[in-house]
Amino acid sequence: MSGAGAPDFFYREAQRLGYVARSAFKLLQIQNQFKLITSGSSVLDLGCAPGAWLQVACQSLGPPRNGGSVLGIDIKKVKVPHVHCDSRVQTVCADVMNLPKSKLKSLSPKEKGFSVILSDMCPIVSGITTRDAALSVELGMQAVNLALGEAALGVGEVIHGKDKDSIDDSTSASDCDGVLRKGGHLVLKLLESEDTQEFSRMLKPLFRKSSWLRPKATRSSSREIYLICQSLQLQART
Repeated sequence: MSGAGAPDFFYREAQRLGYVARSAFKLLQIQNQFKLITSGSSVLDLGCAPGAWLQVACQSLGPPRNGGSVLGIDIKKVKVPHVHCDSRVQTVCADVMNLPKSKLKSLSPKEKGFSVILSDMCPIVSGITTRDAALSVELGMQAVNLALGEAALGVGEVIHGKDKDSIDDSTSASDCDGVLRKGGHLVLKLLESEDTQEFSRMLKPLFRKSSWLRPKATRSSSREIYLICQSLQLQART
């Protein structure tokens, strides 16, 4: 019952409660502990398939009268689940690795960015530890890039291996800016490796608080771990 595809408590609970995947309980735990999503939040869910985090995010907004929005992005076409979701939830089929920040910001409420960014992106696991970890880092770096922008202090240097002042002149200011609002929160899923702590070192100075969490719903065989970054203190430079 502990195998990767075997039904377990969280799988059965997901079915009973109408969630499309057991991963819903990971975000439920994050939300219960950190209260990232509140009434009126604008939420971006990167790697939203199959839609369980869309469900939890929408629930966390409260009733429709409270406002707020949830936008899911995935390379797969994702249909918004009819249970736990309402008209505030939308999805877009796009490759996050090639998605301009200017385009992403245009999809946010009033084109002002998002107050919460969730990245549950994970590579297709090959079983080759170093390869999987490297792909996970690449996805995590892209989430940071979209959230904070290439010009956010030293983040651009870490992501692209170049100094933040060397951004090509053809790069628009809107594509240097990140889409996470000041005071906003960022959640990153990573596969534990020797590079994992680099994310904490890189992001800790930019946020009021950062914490690592391995949710209870994570399978024992998985190396998944989440970095929870709360309250962005600094915005990207233009």
